[in-house]
Amino acid sequence: MADTGPHTAGPDTGPGPGPAPGATAGAGSPAGQRGAQLRYHRELFPALHDWERTERSIVEFSGEEGPAGLLGLDQMGHFGPQGCDLVAEAVIAHGGAGPLDVCELGSGFGGALRYTVDKITAGGLSVRRAHGVDLVPEHCAVSRSINRAQGRAGVMDICASATAVPLPESSLDVVWVTGSMPHFPAPGEMLREAGRLLRPGGLLVLTEEVSLTPGGEEPSEAFRVTHPRGVFFTTPLDGRLRDLAGAGFVDVVHGDLTRWAVALLTDRLKVVRIFRGSVAGIYGAGSADLIRDTLEAARAEFLAARLTPALITARRA
Repeated sequence: MADTGPHTAGPDTGPGPGPAPGATAGAGSPAGQRGAQLRYHRELFPALHDWERTERSIVEFSGEEGPAGLLGLDQMGHFGPQGCDLVAEAVIAHGGAGPLDVCELGSGFGGALRYTVDKITAGGLSVRRAHGVDLVPEHCAVSRSINRAQGRAGVMDICASATAVPLPESSLDVVWVTGSMPHFPAPGEMLREAGRLLRPGGLLVLTEEVSLTPGGEEPSEAFRVTHPRGVFFTTPLDGRLRDLAGAGFVDVVHGDLTRWAVALLTDRLKVVRIFRGSVAGIYGAGSADLIRDTLEAARAEFLAARLTPALITARRA
């Protein structure tokens, strides 16, 4: 089935050689996406590329030392740790026999993966291997450094496209995406890859933050100021459901999170405003303001019903 996400500029087909001299990489090409995602996230979270200094700032502010000080290091996205909690709860409810092999697609700096694995373990399930897959080499390098510092031998970073993961077929028990869905220009292909990776009966969990539209309409231009085209892609809800079916998923459950998400972002905005000085001290003044503006823009789209935040779970047939 073709990728149903509108305005995609071509499939994200995995890492490879850069464009020829003088060529311009398309927004949806691997080279184009690597550059676009790196530039966007470096502008939003430049401090994460110097994570040791950032950790010291977090410890000074929160009093959390060691691994705990880094668990939420890059969890300033739309849903933050609360979105990861939803994923962990879904995995725990699904259960499973024996240690789990899990994977996050679009894992970024690895904060969501580490946080979610810890939550799953605290909930009584054992995780044998956790794979984080991200297209941007700089993100993977930061995540590897943090994993080494925390002694996380069971967490492995894979620098690859989410549509071409170098893992065997039917090798995973759970695949999840915590908020990265809008960063995939070809979400249908990503879902087919998730289906390939999962064992029969395996669980897929998606937190859809700013990736789903009720129909085929675009979000507002005000939203695009902080969520630029070429970095954020949207898909109609019915297109997402068709892609899940086409990828071999059954027992699909779509949970509308609008009321939950509006309340969450309202609370997060209060915290960002109250502790603006501390956030600026950790992430930088520009990042603090951009985080605020990003949350405000998403909340406005939820209230206007131009975007539908959701939790989606499905089982591999």
